[in-house]
Amino acid sequence: MSVVLLLAVAACSTGQTGMTAPGLAQPTAPAGPVLAPAQGEIIGTGPVRVALILPLSGNTGAVGRAMLNGARLAMDETVRTGGQHIHVVVKDSGPGPETARTATQQALAEGAELILGPLTADAVGLAGAIAKSYDTPLIGFSSTASVATDGVYLLSVLPEAEIMRALTYARAQGRNTIAAIIPDTPLGNAQADALRLAAGEAGMQIVAIEMFDGEARARTAVERLAPAMRSNLIDTLYIPDRATAPSFGILLDAARLPRERVLIVGSADWEGDAAILNQPFLAGAVYPAIDPAGLEALTPIYRSRFGGEPHQLTTLAYSAVLLANTPSLSLAMPPYGTGLVSPAGFTGRDGPFRLHFDGRGEYGLVMRQVGAQGAVTIDAARLGGLPLASSGGASVDAGIPPAAEFR
Repeated sequence: MSVVLLLAVAACSTGQTGMTAPGLAQPTAPAGPVLAPAQGEIIGTGPVRVALILPLSGNTGAVGRAMLNGARLAMDETVRTGGQHIHVVVKDSGPGPETARTATQQALAEGAELILGPLTADAVGLAGAIAKSYDTPLIGFSSTASVATDGVYLLSVLPEAEIMRALTYARAQGRNTIAAIIPDTPLGNAQADALRLAAGEAGMQIVAIEMFDGEARARTAVERLAPAMRSNLIDTLYIPDRATAPSFGILLDAARLPRERVLIVGSADWEGDAAILNQPFLAGAVYPAIDPAGLEALTPIYRSRFGGEPHQLTTLAYSAVLLANTPSLSLAMPPYGTGLVSPAGFTGRDGPFRLHFDGRGEYGLVMRQVGAQGAVTIDAARLGGLPLASSGGASVDAGIPPAAEFR
């Protein structure tokens, strides 16, 4: 039977989480084997040990701490909704992948049955290799598909899943042909590879993929594509780069593109970008995104508890911890077996998601539309279906600086 994790969206309890002070500590376990003392902050009192490895120091420390706060809120929620079956041992992955590997080695030696984290691709790669040697599953937060493998899962939005969701929506609107203008960067190349795979799965014909690295090539790309868009040989245009999308709006307008004929599709990176929302020609453009309702519901609770604003990845850690606490997974013998790859997936704070046998994760994304009053959700969250073949490991983490804006 499929395992479905239901995460309530009601306000979380603001009481104590069972957290202990950092250092050597042993949680009170109602049942199960006696575990060795664990080094690090401990949250919760359940019998099953789960390690949470996040960058709590270094350049991404603020992100890691916001995700840790999300984990704390999730453990509060377990008390309210059915009990704690796990306790979470928190470890700092530090400034580099070697520290993450050391933290993972320590967690496994202490008896962790599941590793949550780390965040970056290189850290997940090293940590995942250690976890596999212990035959212990790891759920990382990187968006680089190349580090995913059997037993090393990624709970994140991968480029191929994102593009598949967008093209599935476009096909449902009667669109058949697509062109793309993509930055000539590692991320852009990954997006181009993912587009090729997704178009084949969705049944759309790719007319052209134009790459650019500056204004001259961008203008040339628009000039090449404009005649086919005006004659309706191209009915969908994919421009994923957030930084340059407003400038493409200007170029496409200047090229007298008949706006009503072409569906402009962006990427999840478009979410919340004021310049995109304020570009008149991009009104009506659509893009896939994590459902913002989850973060919006969590934000007032987060503010009240921690006195600040949550990061976009806060809900990712929240969902991961409640997934780990699911009794059919955590209390199984052995814990966290094939149930992690249930085809029906799970429902998290941000909506549906599932993990695949090859390690790739798939988030249920909504489709959002740019409008004068801001972006609105026009299609509810659903799993779009990953392409059958991966992109050969070409995808890279979001956060690589986008192509320079041009005017």
